Amino acid sequence: MGTKTVDEAVDANGTEAQSDKETEQVTGTEETPDGAAATGAEAPAEAEHVTGADAVAEEQDDTEDGAPADEDLLVAEEKEATGVGQGAAAVVSAGLGIVSLTGSWVATVAAARETLVGQLQTSSSASVATQVKEVYGDAWATTALVGGLFALAALIVGVVVLVRPAFGAPGRPQAPWIKSVAWAGVSLGVVGLVLAVAKYSDILLGLPSTK
Repeated sequence: MGTKTVDEAVDANGTEAQSDKETEQVTGTEETPDGAAATGAEAPAEAEHVTGADAVAEEQDDTEDGAPADEDLLVAEEKEATGVGQGAAAVVSAGLGIVSLTGSWVATVAAARETLVGQLQTSSSASVATQVKEVYGDAWATTALVGGLFALAALIVGVVVLVRPAFGAPGRPQAPWIKSVAWAGVSLGVVGLVLAVAKYSDILLGLPSTK
């Protein structure tokens, strides 16, 4: 009897323990789907948050990368515009220097007009020296004056082109060809101005003697 009672008690305890384990397993099984569901619900939210943060970071990077590129483009356009203007001015300076040495239609017309004025104002009874001076001397002086004005303009424009970088933005060197053309214009202007002054003052190619 005592033995049977002990065995029954053991069986009862074992059955109860097994029942408790099954209950825990069932409870764990029931909790696992809830946990999985919660984890599954939180995962998309976290993924969306991370994706949004990455997109914002990429936009910021693009903005930061794009700003220097735009600034560099603007600086390049400003340099190009400045170089075009200085190059055109240098070419103008050289052209004016050439005109001061070779002559222009302005000088031709001015000289012809001065000749006509001299003929009208000089009487036939005037001395030969007076007629030569009024008809030819004044016309030549007018030609020298016009050439000197072109030479002076070439000199001024060339100097302005050469000194322009000193008054511009720092770090923008002037193109070598612009300097070369500007120096050519300055040189031609100096030569033309010297020749014009020499001719106007009769130091060079003065009037012939009428004696």
